[in-house]
Amino acid sequence: MYYYQPYLRNQMQSSDIYILDFKQGDVTGDGTIDNVYLVGQRTSASDSPFVQNITLVVQNGRTNSFTRIPLKENAGYNPTIFLGDFTGDKIDDILISIDSGGSGGYAFYYIYSFINNNPREIFDFEKFDQEYKYDVIYRDFYKVEVKKKNDTQKYIIDIQYKGDEYLSEIYDQNGKLKEPIEGWVNPLGGLYPIDFQRDGTYELYAMQRIAGRYNADGLGYVQTSLKWDDRGFVPFFQTVGILG
Repeated sequence: MYYYQPYLRNQMQSSDIYILDFKQGDVTGDGTIDNVYLVGQRTSASDSPFVQNITLVVQNGRTNSFTRIPLKENAGYNPTIFLGDFTGDKIDDILISIDSGGSGGYAFYYIYSFINNNPREIFDFEKFDQEYKYDVIYRDFYKVEVKKKNDTQKYIIDIQYKGDEYLSEIYDQNGKLKEPIEGWVNPLGGLYPIDFQRDGTYELYAMQRIAGRYNADGLGYVQTSLKWDDRGFVPFFQTVGILG
């Protein structure tokens, strides 16, 4: 991280603002390259990677005017920007990624469209987390069921790969559960732009970690691929992958 250029510091009215990431692309749709900054403040510990008050700043390449976009979740680690077209209009959108640093490995993600200097949020990780919730239930004979809430779709994970010591704590000699056990699926932990169709429009690849008896007891990942449908991002493919 390094200090803002003076005119950017003046825009933020603060002297301790740092540029956390910087990208260039036409995000306003006027044919001119714009400057896109992610800025924030460091903690009092100068060697700490934790940053706070993270803000998106867009400088219009044609007018040189600045627009500040505060983020709801604005503190964390390794904040980055990715520019790419997610909606198919041939204009760059802005993907913001911030690691939470929590033990669950979850992260904060936003995507903004900025056409005609009008910031519009088109992806919010919290809305995704609310929609993509799952029940994780251990079943007899070394199986774990992962089922989306309020949906009939489910996945079955064979956990025999976890080994005899792990299984003997949960199952009797006949493969029956000693007691009911439920796990959970963590909030969004990874969101990756991928051009699956190789047509210049990016889709999203979302990952959520499946936990068993405790958070470090990883069972796999729910992997959801999303595409834009003019109203929002909708799933077009989903799998569950196991570790190993």
